[in-house]
Amino acid sequence: MLDLYGIKIASRLLLGTARYPSPLILAEAVRRSATEIVTVSLRREAAGGRSGGAFFEMIRQLGVHVLPNTAGCHGVSEAVLTAKMAREVFRTNWIKLEVIGNHDTLQPDVFALVEAARILTSEGFEVFPYTTDDLVVAERLIEAGCKVLMPWCAPIGTAAGPLNPSALRSMRAHFPDMPLIVDAGIGRPSHAATVMELGFDAVLLNTAVAGARDPGAMAEAFAGAIDAGRQAFNAGPLEPRDMAVPSTPVIGKAVFA
Repeated sequence: MLDLYGIKIASRLLLGTARYPSPLILAEAVRRSATEIVTVSLRREAAGGRSGGAFFEMIRQLGVHVLPNTAGCHGVSEAVLTAKMAREVFRTNWIKLEVIGNHDTLQPDVFALVEAARILTSEGFEVFPYTTDDLVVAERLIEAGCKVLMPWCAPIGTAAGPLNPSALRSMRAHFPDMPLIVDAGIGRPSHAATVMELGFDAVLLNTAVAGARDPGAMAEAFAGAIDAGRQAFNAGPLEPRDMAVPSTPVIGKAVFA
């Protein structure tokens, strides 16, 4: 079981709710993925006026935990205000904290991220920070009160997969007891299996599922890949070797003159 701020979660797949062709397709993806947590952007859906309220009600009916996010925020005050609004709407202290610093890569502004995290944790929020794979930034976020980290493996929506496995491996080794959820950049189930084999605790997906030809089927495929990756990590996969190693013993084999 995955422990996130004292809540036990069986599924290791978190699902975003943006960009689906329809609410029915979103609901099917949630069901087939067996996820227990969905993320919701308060800013994006609230901008829809009355349709935003209908969307929130549909999310509640899915029977899953809601992780509101501060997507689209570019500064500390903006992110903090959005988080407070989300807490009122969804009645949860959980918040996925995003503070974007670069318009092209959507890379987080790590300085503002740490400051916003410190403010929110002091006000009782349970922060899930979207961050880079930088160990120093991770340390600062933990010092700010975060008990979960959400590093990217590639820029949001690129579907590029893990661009720097060494950095991800180092992060896992450096924070062995911290829940680490890969957020952003995963495009294929094989990417998800790869990061789970590195020992990460969960994966957050949105574009890779919502943008698929069949989002429901893709959500189910990701769920299977994540489970397989976790099982492989627990089983202890072989590390790559520089030389060939025969699978059949050579000692005692028959010799013909």
